[in-house]
Amino acid sequence: MSKKRIYLNAFDMNCVGHQSPGLWRHPKDRSSTYNTIEYWVNLAQLLEKGKIDGLFIADVIGLYDVYQNSREATVREGTQVPVNDPAMLISAMAYATEHLGFGLTASTTFEHPYTFARRISTLDHLTKGRIAWNIVTSYLESGTKNIEIGDKFEHTKRYDIADEYLEVCYKLWENSWEDGAVVKDAKKGVFTEPAKVHDIAHHGKYFDVPGIHLCEPSPQRTPVLYQAGGSPRGIQFASKHAELTFISAPGKEATSKYVKTLREEAKKHGRDPESLKVLALATVIVAETEEKAQEKYDDLAQYISYEGALTLLSGWSGIDFSQFDPDEELKYIETNAIQSMLESLTKASPNKKWTPRELANFAGIGGLGPVFVGTPEKIADEFEEWIDDTDIDGFNLAYAITPGTFEDIVEFVIPELQKRGIFKKEYDEGTLREKLFGESSYLRPDHIGHKYKRIPESIK
Repeated sequence: MSKKRIYLNAFDMNCVGHQSPGLWRHPKDRSSTYNTIEYWVNLAQLLEKGKIDGLFIADVIGLYDVYQNSREATVREGTQVPVNDPAMLISAMAYATEHLGFGLTASTTFEHPYTFARRISTLDHLTKGRIAWNIVTSYLESGTKNIEIGDKFEHTKRYDIADEYLEVCYKLWENSWEDGAVVKDAKKGVFTEPAKVHDIAHHGKYFDVPGIHLCEPSPQRTPVLYQAGGSPRGIQFASKHAELTFISAPGKEATSKYVKTLREEAKKHGRDPESLKVLALATVIVAETEEKAQEKYDDLAQYISYEGALTLLSGWSGIDFSQFDPDEELKYIETNAIQSMLESLTKASPNKKWTPRELANFAGIGGLGPVFVGTPEKIADEFEEWIDDTDIDGFNLAYAITPGTFEDIVEFVIPELQKRGIFKKEYDEGTLREKLFGESSYLRPDHIGHKYKRIPESIK
């Protein structure tokens, strides 16, 4: 078994149910209180109690409206709508904790980098360096109907725009303000040395940003960078920019292939491939005995929403699953999206007959990652096996119900991992980047963003 240090993020979204549609109806679920500050503060304190590395907050701009070519089922079932802004949650959670990291999902498609860079710097200051950015380019066309973005939504172009978006952000965060620019000299009446603050003079294909960053350097300057793109272009982007990447796959084979490809691509960018950490989506149902864990799963499964799950699957794949009979075997359906999905599902469960109903039951708890059911020892064994077999670095933990799933992980799973010496008993000090990687608060020298770091004239 591996003795690799396991990374664990909790996965949530500022909405009802997140990736477990229908389970908001469970009597122990509290996700319907997502729009209260108490829910988020209590969750953050629970995760910090368990020494979880961070809370990864998903987000989408738009609706899942592929299923039945309508938003009706999505709205009725509460499938990631209503959905509130994730950035507003972080200050309160940071104030209530000391170490927990916060991964904010924000799209390069819908917001200008100049204003976004200020938002991230502000959060990095307020969290004392505990902020991460999950970089997404957005994929729901329903979002573009309400925000005018011209022809920027084509898949490859979205990533080309994102590359330049990151360039602008790196210049603002790393290049505009020198270290030591802020002197706070009350006697001379100088708060900032003007000669140490510089225009970034960016004039690119998609963005013109000539001026200075509006914020003084924050503890990390550039936030820890997350990315979850699974397409070839997405992997290429992640290998260039990401420090943590996330994969959602039901089986080890697809996961292993992703990790290998990602690390090979990272080498091409001159990066240490092991410096990229990969976390796989997983959901944990745990109890003191196998019987109790299975009973817990069976109880939860009663609340899965068939239509809610299929609205997610239809949105993710672009295929309207309402056109198929619920019990029709899907292996005979000739579409690239379905065949690709079925290939990884079949390899993960070779004896299973995949129908829309079975897909909904599978994805209805936690999305498209595996669901681990069992005792703490069994869960820990499966964690280690996945890490050994796929070369991932840890897990992005979805919930069936919240905070119940996370409470069980903190009570049962974390102590077992700590006992095995593969999960920390205390947080390291410092910023999120220091806690995760044990190095500097700033980007590694082999990261593309580091080349934008301004070298003061005095030491050139």
